Amino acid sequence: MKFDDLDRKLRTFESANDDVVLPGIHIVARLDGRNFTRLTKTEWKLETPFDERFRDAMLATTRHLMSCGFTTLYGYTQSDEISLLFHPEDDTFDRKLRKILSVLAGEASACFSLEMGRLATFDARVCQLPSDELVIEYFRWRHEDAHRNSLNAHCYWLLRKRGASAGEATRALSGQSSAEKNELLFSHGINFNDLPAWQKRGAGIFWENHRKIGRDPRTGKEVETTRRRLAQDMNLPLGDDYSQFIERLLQTTN
Repeated sequence: MKFDDLDRKLRTFESANDDVVLPGIHIVARLDGRNFTRLTKTEWKLETPFDERFRDAMLATTRHLMSCGFTTLYGYTQSDEISLLFHPEDDTFDRKLRKILSVLAGEASACFSLEMGRLATFDARVCQLPSDELVIEYFRWRHEDAHRNSLNAHCYWLLRKRGASAGEATRALSGQSSAEKNELLFSHGINFNDLPAWQKRGAGIFWENHRKIGRDPRTGKEVETTRRRLAQDMNLPLGDDYSQFIERLLQTTN
């Protein structure tokens, strides 16, 4: 069989299940570190419950994903996860899910491994959201998940550092309300409200315009240009204010 005939025949099997995201549907990709619980507890020497080197590697990976070929509006990272909001008109790879997921997982794994100096991998999934309201609710969901995880992590590691085993600390916190966990921390001199915002709410990255002063090499005159750059917010707003923050990002596409 000639190569061209063989190529056409076999590519049918390769692309038969190529699902695509329909136009008008928002793409939000979420990436999670694979086996990071084991890596952070047994192989990496990290500060607990939160480590700044790990945080910075996640932020660097988020920035990389936002500028590696896709058109994105927002990147959010907390713990070992990253959420990316695509521009509604992004049609990279013709919006094929197979390509989006494989490229994002590969780019994230490579970037994070270089940042940490150790092999690490990410998996990826896509949420297809048909309305702005669902996009806002998605990011509220991940934002509030960060808060719950942070409170639990601070309590867990407080107990561990005071001599409890992993099982004992987990059992002690099982069924406790947020108020009880806050009281546990406060009884040991930790006010959860005073902890760094990035630990409690994650961090956001988005595009902004900035003015740059330069000099025209032909005339020698000063000129002002507007360029886009990634901005980082380590003190994200809470509740409805965060919803409005996401809504404003969506409005930039109109």
